[in-house]
Amino acid sequence: MDKLKMHTPNLADENFKKLSAMFPNAVTETINENGEIVRAIDADVLQQEISGTIIAGGKERYQFTWPDKKKSVVLANQPINKTLRLDREKSVGRDGTPGSIDTENIYIEGDNLEALKLLQETYLGKIKCIYIDPPYNTGSDLIYDDDFSINTEKYMEINEENDHNRNRLVQNNETNGRFHTDWLNMIYPRLKIAKDLLSDNGLIFISIDDNEVGNLEKICNEVFGQWNKLASLIWQKKTSPDARMDISAAHDYILVYAKKIPEHGFLLNALPYDESRMSSYTNPDNDPRGPWASVDITGQTGRAPKSQFYLITTPSGKKYSPPEGRCWAMAESTFKALYDDNRIWFGVNGDNRPRQKKFLRESEGQRPWTWWDNKFASYNQASNKELMKLFDGKLVFDNPKPVKLISRIIELSMNKNDGEIILDFFSGSASTAHAVMELNALDGGNRHYICIQIPQELKKTGNDFKANNIALELGYTNLCHIGEERIRRAGKIIKEEHTETNIDAGFRVFKVDSSNMKDVYYKPNDYNQGDIDLFSDNIKADRTSEDLLFQVMLDLGVFLSSKIDEMNIDGKKVFSVADGYLMACFDTDITEETVKRIAQKRPYYAVFRDSGIASDSVATNFEQIFETYSPDTVRKVL
Repeated sequence: MDKLKMHTPNLADENFKKLSAMFPNAVTETINENGEIVRAIDADVLQQEISGTIIAGGKERYQFTWPDKKKSVVLANQPINKTLRLDREKSVGRDGTPGSIDTENIYIEGDNLEALKLLQETYLGKIKCIYIDPPYNTGSDLIYDDDFSINTEKYMEINEENDHNRNRLVQNNETNGRFHTDWLNMIYPRLKIAKDLLSDNGLIFISIDDNEVGNLEKICNEVFGQWNKLASLIWQKKTSPDARMDISAAHDYILVYAKKIPEHGFLLNALPYDESRMSSYTNPDNDPRGPWASVDITGQTGRAPKSQFYLITTPSGKKYSPPEGRCWAMAESTFKALYDDNRIWFGVNGDNRPRQKKFLRESEGQRPWTWWDNKFASYNQASNKELMKLFDGKLVFDNPKPVKLISRIIELSMNKNDGEIILDFFSGSASTAHAVMELNALDGGNRHYICIQIPQELKKTGNDFKANNIALELGYTNLCHIGEERIRRAGKIIKEEHTETNIDAGFRVFKVDSSNMKDVYYKPNDYNQGDIDLFSDNIKADRTSEDLLFQVMLDLGVFLSSKIDEMNIDGKKVFSVADGYLMACFDTDITEETVKRIAQKRPYYAVFRDSGIASDSVATNFEQIFETYSPDTVRKVL
C-alpha cells in the first residue's frame, strides 16, 4: 500500500522533473542554504539548449519586473500542508434543504491562494471559465498580504483588517512606497495557479479599472502568453458624468485571455440577437423556412477571378453587372444553386439588385464585440437594488457586480449542457453563483460554480461604506456570511419563479484549515524513539472521518462535488465516492472480512487508515486479498 502525501504538490519539484527529462545534460549538483548537496538545473546549459540567442548579465532586454517578483513566483510553487473541511451546517442541498450536500456547487471560505493550491491537483485543466473581480488597487480597497512570515508583535502593530484565522488583508494606500508592488505580488501567484486550472479551451475574464489595467495586462501577457490575449472588453458602467469630478470614468475593463487559442474555430459562443437585429428578420415572400434577412452579395475585387464577373438577370428581365470596382462574391454556378433554392431576393417587384437570403433558423447568432454599451450601465445601476431585493430592502454590500454582466460572460464562454465549471476566487457578494443559477433556470443549463472568498470581518465604518453597518445590524459579521446567504435566498426565489426547471440551488461549504495530519506524518525523521506514541495515530484528535475523506479526495484528484454515500460493512463506516470510484474506511480494527468485502466492490481507489488495520496478520494478507478480488484497485493508506 502506498502512503498518501496529504499536501499540495510542490510545483518547483514538478518543473524540475520535466526539465530533467527534457534536458538531462542540464542536471547538476550544488550546495543549498543549509550546506546540503542537492540536485539543481544549470541555467547556463539550459539557456544553450533552448535559445539561439543567450541573454546574460546586465544585457538589455524587454521585460516586466518589480520588487519581490521572484518571491511571488516561489510563492505560487510552494506546497502547503492544509486541507478543506466541510461545513455541513452552512451547506445547502440542491432543493434548498439546509445541511444537505447533494449539490455540485462549491463555496470555499479562506485565503484564495491557499484554496487555489488545494484545488490545483483535483481541478487541473478542468475549469472552463474563470471570472474574477479583484481589488482594483484604488487606495480605498483591501488587498491580500502574503507575507506569512510576519511575527505576532509586528502583526498587531499594523493597521489592517483580518479574519479569525489571521488571514491578512491590508489597506494599500497610494502613499505606500510599494503601492503597485504589493498589488502585483498579490495578483501574480494567483493567476499562475489559475492558468493551470483552466481547460485547454478555457477562458479567464478579469474585471479591472484604469488604476492597474496596464500592469494587469503585462502580468497576463507573461502568465498566459500575449498571443493568448483574446480581448480587452470595455463595458459602460455609468450613463452620466459625475459632476464632482474633473473627468469621470464611464467604463471599466474586462481582460480576456485563453489558455490556448485554437488555430481554427471560435472560443466564444455566439449570442442571441438583440431586439434591433431581430427586427431585421422578416418573411415578405412567406418562405416556409421562416424569417430571413437579406445580405449584399458583392465583394471587393482584389484578386477576384473572372468567374466572379457576370451578368445577372432578374425575374422582371432587368440585367445587373457588379457595381464599379466590385465583383460578385461567388462564382456564377454558386449563384445559380442559391437561386434555384429560392435564396436570392430581387425585391418585392423582382427587379432590384440581387441579395442573398439568410434565414434566422440557420443562424448561429451574433458574434460578440469589445464594446458593451449603456445597457450594462443600467444593469450596474440596478445591481444594488438587485441585491436589496434579496435582503428585504437592505443594502448589505456596496456595488456588487451586476448579475447580467456575469451572465453575459458565462453565455460567451460555457456550454449550457456540458456540466462545465466557472471559478470565481474573489467571490465578494457571490454575484457569480447567482448568475449561474439564474442562467440555468432560464435555459435549462447544467453549469456549476466554485466560489472562493476570504472571511473578511466587517467593521463599523463611516458613510463611505454604509453597507457594512447595515450588514452588521442584520447579524452578518463577515463577507462570507453575506455571500452564502445571498446564494440561499437567490436560489429560493429562482426556484419559486421557475418551477418548470430543476436547477441546483445548493452548495457545499468548505473552509481552508490546517492539515488533518500531525507533523509526525510529514516529518517522521524529526522524531526519535522516545516519541513512539506519536506514531500510533498520526491524525489530529479533533478531525472526523469526513474531514479525512475530503483531504483524501483532494489528494487523489476526486472532485469535491462528487456524490458521497455512506454504508455499513461489518459494523464499519465506509464511504463510497462517485458510485464506488473511491472507497474509504477510516475506522479502527479493520478485519480481513471487511477488507475482502470492500475489495469485492472493485473500486478504482481504496483508502484505509494505517493504524486502523486490526492486526499484523490482516496487514500481511491485505495485498493478497486485493490481488485476489480486485487486482487493479489502487490501494492507499494514511
